Amino acid sequence: MPGKGSNTRLSTMASRSRIPTLLLFMFSTFASIYVAGRLWQDSQNRVYLIKELDRITGLGKTAISVDDTLKIIACREQHKKLSALEMELAAARQEGFASSRSTEANEITSKKRPLVVIGIFTRFGRRNNRDAIRKAWMGTGAALKKMENKKGIVARFVIGRSANRGDSSDKSVDIESRQNNDFIILDNHVEADEELPKKTKLFFAHGADKWDAEFYAKVNDDVYVNIDALGTTLAAHLDKPRVYIGCMKSGEVFSEPNHKWYEPDWWKFGDKKSYFRHASGELYVISQALAKFISINRSILRTYAHDDVSAGSWFIGLDVKHVDESKFCCSSWSTGAICAGV
Repeated sequence: MPGKGSNTRLSTMASRSRIPTLLLFMFSTFASIYVAGRLWQDSQNRVYLIKELDRITGLGKTAISVDDTLKIIACREQHKKLSALEMELAAARQEGFASSRSTEANEITSKKRPLVVIGIFTRFGRRNNRDAIRKAWMGTGAALKKMENKKGIVARFVIGRSANRGDSSDKSVDIESRQNNDFIILDNHVEADEELPKKTKLFFAHGADKWDAEFYAKVNDDVYVNIDALGTTLAAHLDKPRVYIGCMKSGEVFSEPNHKWYEPDWWKFGDKKSYFRHASGELYVISQALAKFISINRSILRTYAHDDVSAGSWFIGLDVKHVDESKFCCSSWSTGAICAGV
């Protein structure tokens, strides 16, 4: 028969065995509460974020994807840029034609963004035309620089290379370019009348890559341009993100191979054989977004027999504002005209 001492030892051992079990139970309980609390907190955070995104986008209670989030961020950035552009436009109206380019917070001084880059299309053997333009409205040296800095208007002659690379024609242009520093020489383009549509595409692509301008203009080297009138007209269109300005026309499509204006793709223009509406090639202007579109898609944009038709075709399927501006009709000699054929 066990004695009193034995009973006491058994009771003590039983108490000791219950303590670790109780501690383990308490630890498990606290751990469960902690995990449940974190899960609830995370779920509440997710609900809050979704509600905030729904409130901002107005999409209602829908699943928010990564793409949706990126779109929201992009919209915020565009809103900031729009506010900056509105301030620049107000400043431009007071200071002249050139709009001030928005700057980062850590920049000390702002850089002027050109209002327009003008490409004057010229050919070999046209030195007299180029000199006449320099004397009449383009200027040289300090005068050319002043037009860029004060009015935000950049003007350059645009020419390709000779089919006989390095011949006297190429050398003559190289010398003239070094003397005046007012050329865009398209090294990968062969200068020829039938290649004019491709030359147009290359100029806009080059212009968009080199200059961060509001507009880009194409003009022939036998056209006089009123720079002040051009600047004033373009300043009125700064609020249009995708604009195509010119003397709009449409003409007959000629299907006879021996005709001067023969169009090899005549059958694409329907039974009436009439071109779609497009700006006359003497002078027309496109906004930055369209120039960048040409630059990005230069390898797949189709060209037709004429440069002005080709340019018009690139914008047919886009959300572009076509502006039929009579002041751009260089052959009409109308009152207030921006240009005149000479």
